Amino acid sequence: MQFDAESSATTSSTITTSSPSSNNSPLPDNQSPPSNQTSTPQFPIQWPEDGTLTLEWVLNLMSAFDWSSRNLRPTELPSILPVQAFDKLILRGSKILHKEPNCVKIDDVSSDSRVIVVGDVHGQLHDVLFLLNDAGLPSDNRFFVFNGDYVDRGAWGLETFLLLLAWKILLPNRVFLLRGNHESKYCTSVYGFETEVMTKYGGQGKHVYRKCLGCFEGLPLTTVIAGRVYTAHGGLFRSVAAPPSKRSKKKNRKISVSTEENADGKLVLGSFEELSKARRSVLDPPWEGSNMIPGDVLWSDPSITPGLSPNTERGIGLLWGPDCTENFLKKFNLKLIIRSHEGPDAREKRSTLGGMDQGYTIDHVVESGKLITLFSAPDYPQFQATEERYKNRGAYIVLQPPNFDTPIFHSFDAVLPRPKANPYYNFEEVIDSDEELDLASMVTAT
Repeated sequence: MQFDAESSATTSSTITTSSPSSNNSPLPDNQSPPSNQTSTPQFPIQWPEDGTLTLEWVLNLMSAFDWSSRNLRPTELPSILPVQAFDKLILRGSKILHKEPNCVKIDDVSSDSRVIVVGDVHGQLHDVLFLLNDAGLPSDNRFFVFNGDYVDRGAWGLETFLLLLAWKILLPNRVFLLRGNHESKYCTSVYGFETEVMTKYGGQGKHVYRKCLGCFEGLPLTTVIAGRVYTAHGGLFRSVAAPPSKRSKKKNRKISVSTEENADGKLVLGSFEELSKARRSVLDPPWEGSNMIPGDVLWSDPSITPGLSPNTERGIGLLWGPDCTENFLKKFNLKLIIRSHEGPDAREKRSTLGGMDQGYTIDHVVESGKLITLFSAPDYPQFQATEERYKNRGAYIVLQPPNFDTPIFHSFDAVLPRPKANPYYNFEEVIDSDEELDLASMVTAT
């Protein structure tokens, strides 16, 4: 279903989509579901001889991943995407991502442009396919910003990430992929992605997983859209201070960098200049010095309590209050912050903030603008230990001219029932990612 974003004239409106339809039915474990498509996509996928992707190539990849998820066992994915084609895809995407700055400025928007912002998708391939078609596929005048967490928990994290990476290669200045906290070695080893890759690619799994981690290192951290909207997976970040030091010819010279505090000994918000200097190739702790900033951007959460403080609930990142949102917006002449990172399970434990029933919440409304949490994985998580599911909707945001700072919310239901799949992690016992993490294990994982 398509919607005309121009039909809304309110300052912050909601458009509710109809439920996606599906004629799939669950089957017993290890039994392939029947096809629900009349035509079979072309596969195995071959990298173009001239190295140039086309729209037809990417659309065929979408169809092939959808078809294989319904008709083939996970171990048969290499028959769809051979490792040779995977290598070309991941290498081309990595080269593009690594050249982008920590904060990508999206200024090439015009009077006929739309910017679609997407939150966590967590390997829910069929919901991503629905979202892309519902919002309209990326194009010259339709930008997409994905706020991270492409993998883990869902059964199709690899296909989801590679599909979005293909769109990035096809339209590098229209599709923007940011890093989430799950694009890390620690999270992927705990929440399923590593096992998923090893299962699907078998003896070549270690190679595929290592290449994915290398690509994750290149994912930018934030965007600023039309000079008005800041997006990041987790949110805001602290200031760090590096004392002046003499030049040294020694390699690997360690520079002492400390967290900036005000006269009252409280943490201070960071600047875009500091953000630009952060070393984002660090996927896991220890985060030290300027590398505290990526940890904050990926793991921090908003609060209704004023101030900036360590996020003791997670054991990593920050908590920031409405005053910090106001200070950040005002200082950098912004109107809107869009972050993700919290699904219905996380918000259930934070009663002071809104729930995620509709796929988004407006957490702070301040003089200079708003803070929004956006979550794009409906009926999340795919595998739940309790009989009663959250049954949350997903959502995406449309930003439109003239200022691109008025969010139009599109909520949507999950594509259900999903093709039958087994989990790639112990979802009944694994620690929630919104709980205090075992930092020692995270360091060991590096």
